[in-house]
Amino acid sequence: MLTTLAVVLPIFALILAGWLARRTGLLGPHAMAELNRFVVWLALPALLFDVMARSVGPEIWQPGFLATFGLSSGALLALTAWLARRRGRPLADAAIDGLNASYPNTGYMGFPLALAALGPAALGPTTIAVILTVCVVFAGAIVLIEAGLQGGDRSGRRRGPVARTVALALLRNPLLVAPFCGALVPLLGLGVPAPVEAFLKLLGGAASPCALVALGLFLAEPRRGDGMGRDRRATAWLVGLKLVVHPFLAYGLGRFVFDLSPLALHTAVLMAALPTGTGPFMLAEFYRREAALTADTVLVSTVLSVVTVAAYLAYVAG
Repeated sequence: MLTTLAVVLPIFALILAGWLARRTGLLGPHAMAELNRFVVWLALPALLFDVMARSVGPEIWQPGFLATFGLSSGALLALTAWLARRRGRPLADAAIDGLNASYPNTGYMGFPLALAALGPAALGPTTIAVILTVCVVFAGAIVLIEAGLQGGDRSGRRRGPVARTVALALLRNPLLVAPFCGALVPLLGLGVPAPVEAFLKLLGGAASPCALVALGLFLAEPRRGDGMGRDRRATAWLVGLKLVVHPFLAYGLGRFVFDLSPLALHTAVLMAALPTGTGPFMLAEFYRREAALTADTVLVSTVLSVVTVAAYLAYVAG
């Protein structure tokens, strides 16, 4: 548990820093929106480009692990979004709900936990999990959000050919364009010059800390009391999907379908067991959707993951 707590504490510290900055008036009411825009338009695209540009074939071509982690995350995203639609949620909000249940905090927590618990050999599969999470799962949610937003205007009328409208919106989205351009670098046998690599690392390194500070700023804003019981139930539902269903689904696929090695299996389950990352919150703010449920899910799942992840690490060690 101490290992898990040591990794989680900096996350809480960054959220607390944002909360205190807003509560004390150090940052104003528009700081959260502007900080989130910086993350979405500059820092996160740089990170996504860098991750894809540095991906090499042998390191990421592990079909069993790719299938296990990719299918568990994608299936949970689709299932949660479908259930949310059945409850009457708009498609854009349902997609963010799906991301809340399937987007683990692999980038911030995955590497230190994998290294401490499973050793250096787990870093390769962890890299795969990061790429699948921040590029593939994230991209799937963006496609659903854009389809929901571009399918009709506020009066419910169709706005031209939906497929063309959605495609154009996706082509303008930096969170999809950046990893696509980054993937072209190794595919074309190109390299990233050292100064550009340094620039990308500096800018991309700001993505997670700034997103966590923005989350703290959001939590410091006055909250309405209406519908709090419903929000608590929805938060509990999404947290349960993330911390319980996701790792069990990864374990079932890895153990009984794809027959992963013990190291690959434990890495897949550990990555799936991580709490919800800041990606869903960034998208909720970027697309101006209701972000309270997402903020609560990130916070509660991070708190509870100290227990659930520690329990799994104890099981692995035993």
